[in-house]
Amino acid sequence: CIRQADCIIIVGLGEQEPTVGELERMLESSAVRAQKQLVLLHREDGPPPSGTAEWLNMRSWISRHHHLSCPRRVFSRRSLPKLRELYQRVFEKRPDRHSDFSRLARILTGNGIALVLGGGGARGCSQVGVLRALNESGIPIDMVGGTSIGSLMGALYAEDRSHTRMRIRAREWAMEMTSKFSKALDFTYPWASMFTGAAFNSSISNVFKSKQIEDLWITYFNITTDITASAMRVHTDGSLWRYVRASMSLSGYLPPLCDPKDGHLLMDGGYINNLPADVARSMGAKVVIAIDVGSRNETSLTNYGDCLSGWWLLWNRFNPLAEKVKVLNMAEIQTRLAYVCCVRQLELVRDSDYCEYIRPPIDHYGTLDFSKFDEISEVGYQHGKTLFDLWHRNSVVDSMLKDRHQEEFHKTKTGHVVTCPNASFTDLAEIVSRIEPVKNVLINEDQSDEYQTDYDEEAVESALSDLEAFAPSSEQTDGDETAETDEEVLDGVRRRRETSSQSSHL
Repeated sequence: CIRQADCIIIVGLGEQEPTVGELERMLESSAVRAQKQLVLLHREDGPPPSGTAEWLNMRSWISRHHHLSCPRRVFSRRSLPKLRELYQRVFEKRPDRHSDFSRLARILTGNGIALVLGGGGARGCSQVGVLRALNESGIPIDMVGGTSIGSLMGALYAEDRSHTRMRIRAREWAMEMTSKFSKALDFTYPWASMFTGAAFNSSISNVFKSKQIEDLWITYFNITTDITASAMRVHTDGSLWRYVRASMSLSGYLPPLCDPKDGHLLMDGGYINNLPADVARSMGAKVVIAIDVGSRNETSLTNYGDCLSGWWLLWNRFNPLAEKVKVLNMAEIQTRLAYVCCVRQLELVRDSDYCEYIRPPIDHYGTLDFSKFDEISEVGYQHGKTLFDLWHRNSVVDSMLKDRHQEEFHKTKTGHVVTCPNASFTDLAEIVSRIEPVKNVLINEDQSDEYQTDYDEEAVESALSDLEAFAPSSEQTDGDETAETDEEVLDGVRRRRETSSQSSHL
């Protein structure tokens, strides 16, 4: 039974020690190729997940893990009649699509819905408002990923699963980013960056503490640019605040973060993939909701000539009589560079059939306008509310929640044999039953010599030599009988040639 499985689920209690059981050791030593996933159960009134890394380190063969918040009835011990009575009442209720069990079912059946948040500085505050509208519209989220500011907002949502709590924490962090005093103390000699990064590190670590990515309620990933290996890095485990900080490290402002695993230098993920919807798709999501808050083309900039003085810009800014100029600052230049590097990838994602692309109207806000958190968040909420109402009217949400395996079943040709129409996993018996039987090929006897092989020629020559060797010993017998015997042998040789030719053709 286990050898025929597509997925093997190992269930454990998150509050217990991560001991490897006898059945698990048997699976590890066996040659079962099915993917194995770990499901950890937690009491809904208990503490959040912790220590997941220990479970995974003792089970290197686990491909994925999930955290489920369970009601008290899951942990209670009842007799079989009581259980039947209890769950009969449970099944009478309408299923909650936002429950952890519904999320697990969608992921296991390939119907997961991913939320991907792009980078764009303070414009990412609009993602908080869009998430509020998303929650009110009843659209569930099974996976979260992000880049730069999107990695921060996504981590907050994956940890709390509550828009209210997420908004409070995001606003506190945004207000801390407006502090000029902490920035002044963090100035350093600009060898690698303008700031040491200590103040920014403190602001991120105060938000997430010692939380690990593996301990988040919802599957989470973020993107960084590895300038040591010149590659994109996808982080699904490890220190949460460190990889969020690495994904937000703008060149020139903050120094690269040294990866605690291998020492590679990590920079802002926006330089390589500012809206990683393709990564979420590769991780098994059926639908990806992507919120883009990156920079856009700007054509109304001031032409300042061949050189630019910062002192002149400072005087122009505080002089009420001077003509106002529009020049990009360092942060805006960096975010625009990230957009330029990913513009081709962004077009592919936006035009894909699996991605629902969202772009709030936040182009007039700057990269460092964190003081306008409430205003930017409200813009995102109003845009999301209008958009999701339109999705409901156009059945976009219904399409997201539809089981893709049922769609494939209804599209199956009538001539095909389907063994289990309600199966959500791949049914090997169904695949085998669709293989057409091999048809026998008829060969014309006149063309049989064309398919004669060297082996057949050797067999014929051997038979003829045996016949010649047999002929002298038969001279004492009657001539007619000898001739008749020779003809029978020759007929047998011809039949062997024809049989060998047909076999060679087949």
